[in-house]
Amino acid sequence: MRRTVFDEDHESFRQTIRSFIEAEVVPHYQEWFEQGIVPRDFYLKLGELGTFGIEVPEEYGGAGIESFKFAAVQYEEMSRAGVSFGGSSTHVALCLPYILKLATEEQKKRWLPGFVTGETMFAIAMTEPGTGSDLAGMTTTAKRDGDGYVLNGAKTFITGGVHADRVIVCARTSPPLENNRRFGISLFVVDTTSDGYTVGRKLDKIGLRTSDTAELSFSDVRVPAEDLLGEENEGFGYLGQNLPQERLGIAFGAYAQAAAAVRFTTQYVEERKVFGQPVAHFQNTKFELAACQAEVDAAQAVADRALEAHDLGQLTAVEAASAKLFCTEVASRVIDRCLQLHGGYGYMNEYPIARLYADNRVNRIYGGTSEVMKLIIAKSMGL
Repeated sequence: MRRTVFDEDHESFRQTIRSFIEAEVVPHYQEWFEQGIVPRDFYLKLGELGTFGIEVPEEYGGAGIESFKFAAVQYEEMSRAGVSFGGSSTHVALCLPYILKLATEEQKKRWLPGFVTGETMFAIAMTEPGTGSDLAGMTTTAKRDGDGYVLNGAKTFITGGVHADRVIVCARTSPPLENNRRFGISLFVVDTTSDGYTVGRKLDKIGLRTSDTAELSFSDVRVPAEDLLGEENEGFGYLGQNLPQERLGIAFGAYAQAAAAVRFTTQYVEERKVFGQPVAHFQNTKFELAACQAEVDAAQAVADRALEAHDLGQLTAVEAASAKLFCTEVASRVIDRCLQLHGGYGYMNEYPIARLYADNRVNRIYGGTSEVMKLIIAKSMGL
């Protein structure tokens, strides 16, 4: 079926990203994979390429294009090559919307020029060791003290936390109300060079190896009042506003991974010989890949529809949850079947399918688990 979600500008951007990946990522990716992190100067190259500034207004050094479609093209091209750009997706897809919606003019002037160039990398710190998805139960505190706040607590699973220069930290500034335990949370854009700010372990994940994920701790970290993002005590409501885009990004990335898995596997079975003939010649191989391709086609249609709705400002929280649930579950099935067709080699990290298998698994967890997506959809059905 002919796709209509992308135009000539998107396809031109696709060629730029594809060439960049071939020249700047593929030759170094094995080293990054083994080290579990991309080099810090790689983000400066992404800044030079312009990927960080697409949605940033022109007055701050960006292109001023209000569209998520360019990010979607990047997801497809990274998956196609079997690589990732480290923690850069958090920088753009998760952090930028908060800055654009909540930052004052003075804050935007301070933060966005460095954001665009990659000189100031952002991460966001919500999850705590003892709370998981229960953000209202966070115990990190930011107490008012003179012309600022004093931050104490700890966060975990912070993507981009090792390289980050600024981190959007969620902390409790007031006790919860008896009838509203979500009240009292605020957002702060914390300078990672502050005294008392500590980057702990770089966590050892089974997938997304080049995306640095860290533990953070705060011990009497002073945060200037001018680094409060949005209104005090209203942070929980802000966190929910970006969820549709976050879940769209995960859905689209999952679809792209499934499409890449079919591509990698088709190439493999045509080259790999068993019992004197290519694996592709066996009926089971043809049937398995045909079934996988059908699922990828369906996931692409769902992802494209959600992407179009988002760019029109019409993607609802329920629709985003549905897209995430469907695309991530499809990707899980497709990638598993494709790995099976690789046989024992599919379990080796030197093959892209092995990395896809490990990378894909978290899609059904972060951004809201599949179970949470089902609850959201069921509630919309009156159940």
